[in-house]
This record gives sequence, C-alpha cells and structure tokens, in this order.
Amino acid sequence: MTSIQDFSGYTPTWCPGCGDWGIGIAIKTAMVQSGLDPSSVMVIFGIGCSGNMNDFLNAYAIHALHGRALPNAIGAKLANHNMPVVAIVGDGDCYGEGGNHFVHACRGNHDITVIVHDNGVYGLTTGQVAPTAQKGFKSKSTPSGIIETPINPLTLALTQGATFVAQTFAGNVNNVIELIKEGMKHKGFSLVNVLQPCVTFNKINTYQYYMQHSYRLPEEHKKENLEEALVKGIEMTTIEKFPLGILYQVQRPTFTDQLSQLQQTTLLERERFQSFENLYADFA
Repeated sequence: MTSIQDFSGYTPTWCPGCGDWGIGIAIKTAMVQSGLDPSSVMVIFGIGCSGNMNDFLNAYAIHALHGRALPNAIGAKLANHNMPVVAIVGDGDCYGEGGNHFVHACRGNHDITVIVHDNGVYGLTTGQVAPTAQKGFKSKSTPSGIIETPINPLTLALTQGATFVAQTFAGNVNNVIELIKEGMKHKGFSLVNVLQPCVTFNKINTYQYYMQHSYRLPEEHKKENLEEALVKGIEMTTIEKFPLGILYQVQRPTFTDQLSQLQQTTLLERERFQSFENLYADFA
C-alpha cells in the first residue's frame, strides 16, 4: 500500500491559500486510494501554476509544452493503453492554447483523465485573463475589461463527445478526491474541472464566491441524460450557478478499443524488428 509521501516530490511553491494546494493533496490521495504507485501511472503536465506540480508530484511524468499536454497524454496512452494516464492542466493551458486538442480528445473518447485547474487567469505569468474569465474581467492584459464571453468547459466537453464530465471545487478536498477517483475509474475521456481560486490575481472568483454560487447536483440527477447535463452546464454562463458533481457519464468504445493493432498487446510490448533490411525490402 502506497502513501501520500510516496507520491510527494519537492515542497510546493504556490501562493499561501492558493486552490492548487487542495488539488495537489487531492490528486495524491486519489492515487493512493485507487491502489496506484508512482511507477504505475503516467502523468502529463501543462504549463502554468498547475504545471509546476510536475516537481511536486512523484510519478512517471513529463512537463509538456503550453497547450500540448493532451496530445502527449494521448501518445502515452497509445504506447501503453494498459497504464492509467492523467493530464494535469490549467484552464488557459487546456481551453486556450490547447483548445483544439481538447475538442479532438473529447470526440475521440481517448481513455485519459484530464484534471483542469480552472481559475480564470494565467497565474504563473501574473494574472492575464484566461478563456474562462467572465466578460468584463479586468487584468493587466485587459485593463478595460475582457470583451469576449467565457468558454464553458462543461458544455464544450459535453457537445464534443466526452463520456465523463464532472466539476468540483478546490475548497472541498474530499469531493475533489472522489471525483478524481471516479474519473480515473471511468473508461473513456474524463474531464474533472476544478474551480480553483487564485488568491493573488483573481479577486472576483474567490472561495466565498464559489461557496455562494455553486451547488451539489442532487442524487436524482440522471448522469446518462445528455440534455439534462447540458441544462446544468449552461447555468454557469446564464445565471452564474456552478454545478458540482458528475454531470454526465456514459460508456462507449474508447479510441484504443477500436484499434486492431492493440487487440493483442500494447505497442510497448510488441516485437520490434532487429534490422532495417526487411523494411527496405517492403519499399523496394
């Protein structure tokens, strides 16, 4: 049985009070409670405050380029589809620079778990607006307020084919742990969007704000009903209400399930040719 310490790297350097602290301990706890150890899980990090967890979490891991965590995670899953693959990213990283990759990862139902630190800003570069920032949000990059309307990550994932869509709040670590565990158990594309207050650069979406504007989905919520999930998800944009829990969960074949090359074994375990002579002959 592993422990939190087994998954612990360097001491985090996040700002005191940052929601990343809660997410960090939740990820480690979820992995311990899921029976994993650092050598049995692959973790891909994006860039940003969330990506700094690459130094703070002990696992097989790489620090990808900004916006490129998901294609790296998909590549890792294709190479060894028997290993759990987790992408830990920020909202600017995943929904901004990586928005194209996010859409296609959803539609392919790639069997990866994507944990998004959603704080509305680019915290590592001192608080510029991220795609999830509310219209009118003022920052050093938008001193008069952002003109665009925010991306809604829940409805985006739902409409593009994700088979597990959940949202939680960094102020409730136990709930973050449970949803990460459920996301990792799910076979298919899993989004766990974590509402994460940035105490330094976002003075609007605070802990108090989310406690007032979020609510737990009721027990009778039908997770397999796409229309109901969309109704709940759109509330974030229409009435500033943030649903917490599993909005949607269904089963359908994953990308790797449908590849004939992976039916017998993983790419990692396939026999490799020892000489280029036969390969040359094929193209002669």
